[in-house]
Amino acid sequence: MPRPLLEELDTPALVVDLAVMERNIERMAGLARQTGVGLRPHAKTHKSPWIAHQQLRAGAIGITVAKLGEAEAMVEAGIRDILLAYPILGEQKLSRLERLLNEADIILSVDSLEAAEAMAQAVRRSGRGRARVFIDVDTGLRRMGLGPGMPTVELAERIARIQGLEVAGLMSHAGHVAAARTPEELAATARRAAEALVETAEILRRRGLPIAHVSPGSTPAACFEAQVSGVTEIRPGTYVFNDRNTMDRWAAGEADCALTVLATVVSRPAPDRAVIDAGSKVFSSDPSVRGDGTFGHVVGWPGVRLQRLSEEHGVLVFDPDHNGVQLRVGDRLHIIPNHVCPAVNLSDVLYGYRDGRVVREIPVMARGKYR
Repeated sequence: MPRPLLEELDTPALVVDLAVMERNIERMAGLARQTGVGLRPHAKTHKSPWIAHQQLRAGAIGITVAKLGEAEAMVEAGIRDILLAYPILGEQKLSRLERLLNEADIILSVDSLEAAEAMAQAVRRSGRGRARVFIDVDTGLRRMGLGPGMPTVELAERIARIQGLEVAGLMSHAGHVAAARTPEELAATARRAAEALVETAEILRRRGLPIAHVSPGSTPAACFEAQVSGVTEIRPGTYVFNDRNTMDRWAAGEADCALTVLATVVSRPAPDRAVIDAGSKVFSSDPSVRGDGTFGHVVGWPGVRLQRLSEEHGVLVFDPDHNGVQLRVGDRLHIIPNHVCPAVNLSDVLYGYRDGRVVREIPVMARGKYR
């Protein structure tokens, strides 16, 4: 049976140019090889065991997940080296963690004594003996983690005394680099954040705690983090597809964006407006880091902005000097979402294509695994 043409797909659909995705995977793996660091990509972007296996075959040392449910989906698919980058609390989750610890090499992460003690109970009940733990450090995002230096040092030393836990590394997420106004500012911010993580690890080593892993994670920051002496691994995620936000943070170009939303124009009610069949249930409502209030980049149509979303509708607005745009009802568009991770989480399947033909359906097996 002939493979369907991309243009024969029903819309809206999330479509992946497999050649671009493979190039992105290899480029990041090459950066890790060149700089001598490990690559532990974050699977929250694609939520697909099939894609995770492509990353591992390209040289990744393991993967990162955000939630326990994502870890379970990856373990079921045969992936065994996983950083669970989220504290696990609550008896239901701890019971699931206990089972998972006997099925895979799960590295835990924590930023509080309370969560560490709870997870240690699950480790001890599992009969595994000990589990490795990364301490989450706030290097500027102001989300999770204590500050670098002595706040984290003192916490790590207390956690190291808990039976069942081995403090093996420090981790961070430099999401705050997205606020940079220039490429130079982004590079400097990324380096400072990674250096703070390295310096904290060095303090701990001098005090007798053998920190083996220093693990920052951020796609826009990855190439700068990897070059900081003392960093042992990086954890980018978005790079596998890229999106408009990575474009706007100088980490990718349009040609590096492997995933687009394929949508159909369903209405052309005014000279300066058109409507597509994809809204917030497809794109998510994540804003652009550019701050211009738009929700994606319309490929091949300069002056056309995805300006408004409702659940089932996307409203395209034309810049004043582009009112003559010849978009017609029935036209199909490729649109790069602002933030690809939540967009993927809204879809059951991605359609992988080569040379204009769909060659693979990629199930989003970890979709909705937010517990």
